[in-house]
Amino acid sequence: MNSSEATTAAARTDYEYLILGAGPSGLQLAYYFERDGRDYQILEGGEGVGTFYQKYPRHRQLISINKVYTGTEDNELRLRHDWNSLLTDDYSLLFRDYSKEYFPPAECIQHYLRDFAERFQLKIRNQTRVTRVTRTPNGFELTDQAGNCFTCRRLIVATGVSRPYVPDIPGIELAEQYADVSVRPEDFIDQRVLIVGKGNSAFETADNLLPTASVIHLVSPCPIDFAWKTHFVGDLRAVNNNILDSYQLKSQNAILDAETVEIRKLPNGSFAAKFQYQHAEGEEEELFYDRVICATGFRFDDAIFDESTRPELTIFDRFPNLNCEWESTNQPGMFFIGTLMQMRDYKKTTSGFIHGFRYNVQAFAKLLGEKYHSQPWPYTQHPFDSAILTERILARVNGSSALWQQQSFLGDVLVIRDNGVVHYYEGMPVAYLQRHFVDNDLRCFVLTLEFGSSAHDEDPFKVNRIRRDNVAKAASSTFLHPAIREYENGAKVSEHHIIEDLEAVWKEPEHIQPLTAYIEQRIHSTDNRVAWE
Repeated sequence: MNSSEATTAAARTDYEYLILGAGPSGLQLAYYFERDGRDYQILEGGEGVGTFYQKYPRHRQLISINKVYTGTEDNELRLRHDWNSLLTDDYSLLFRDYSKEYFPPAECIQHYLRDFAERFQLKIRNQTRVTRVTRTPNGFELTDQAGNCFTCRRLIVATGVSRPYVPDIPGIELAEQYADVSVRPEDFIDQRVLIVGKGNSAFETADNLLPTASVIHLVSPCPIDFAWKTHFVGDLRAVNNNILDSYQLKSQNAILDAETVEIRKLPNGSFAAKFQYQHAEGEEEELFYDRVICATGFRFDDAIFDESTRPELTIFDRFPNLNCEWESTNQPGMFFIGTLMQMRDYKKTTSGFIHGFRYNVQAFAKLLGEKYHSQPWPYTQHPFDSAILTERILARVNGSSALWQQQSFLGDVLVIRDNGVVHYYEGMPVAYLQRHFVDNDLRCFVLTLEFGSSAHDEDPFKVNRIRRDNVAKAASSTFLHPAIREYENGAKVSEHHIIEDLEAVWKEPEHIQPLTAYIEQRIHSTDNRVAWE
């Protein structure tokens, strides 16, 4: 009997934690809950885990990279280039054993997630589609499609963004949706096609139609953001941008920066779309198409929540509004994980994707342990010594995949205690550690990996980088590099950057010596002397 069958047969209906959804984030949290002996149950509406991947992406190729050959046997370092594996304490189940392709087929991740749930005997009840969530005096009550009721003290929503986001355009209801439109290129032979949207789903669709459609136009009010420039992997990826060549090399296709004013259906069954351009002095133009496809992304579906439990929404009502603990701002005890976590770092880091939110969920499990189970966030202890802390910090920036993937969002914090001992906490959300340590006037150092401030403003292929030995200008590093900031009495009092390195290996004298000198100077600073000195 597998884990799903075993738990489906169980008669229990009351739990401390209910997790809605058996996608990657639900499974990741269940792994930690199972390890830590939490009282939990996953409720999954589909027949098994990872049902999202039965349909998406529509063209069946993932754009989450799977770099198998990295030149290292260090599994933690390998996770920097493995965007699909879930975290385990012993690296015992990794995605590279399911595909060697750099951009794997979607079927592989379905297989991987099924094996993950089975290997760790996660408690999942399948075919339990929740239709209503209400609040009770002790927490929440969930009702499924068969009328079964489940109760919990804390609800964790891991349902992702399952509802198409439809912009407010007159006539947009006439368009075919990305979720349903045909993926057969032969269905578009010699047709003029308008795609509303300029994200990866829009460009994935356009790329599929390049060989057959006569004309393809993509439209949205904003210019394209390229992932290789913004460092946000949700922006346009190179794997999907073949149509840009055909546009700039005059092959009938075009990218329009314009407001879509109106879409009309004509008597002959074709469509007229009226645009107001952003870069042509507001010029308006009407163009004609055989097909219109809406590929404008997805949003969180809050239809199952009654008025007593409906979470506040934000960012064009696409995401639940969350505090630094990923808890609903208006629904205490209701938490959101997975791609919904990206509300906290929208379009900045990688919380919307497996290789980002897996670390968020790891931190979330520790956060819950501290908040509800009298299990303080784990830390190591070190003397306030410059040589020892330099070695510890460099070991983290050279080895951590969490700091690498969640740059500027997750950080390590070194809290200086009154007895001269440093408590070193790993992988905390920066906003969380700010509230718990900085805002409580504790003296601490916060370590992150981050891109330079000019990174978004320059062409990344034309950057004039500083010399590797010019450590005085380390703060001007454009590429990903370590930064340490010191806080005391709620304010930043010092800052140190470690100069960028081509291969992101910080082990040379230009990395070690300035860091050691910085820590030594801060230890003996008269302006920030702690009580034990």
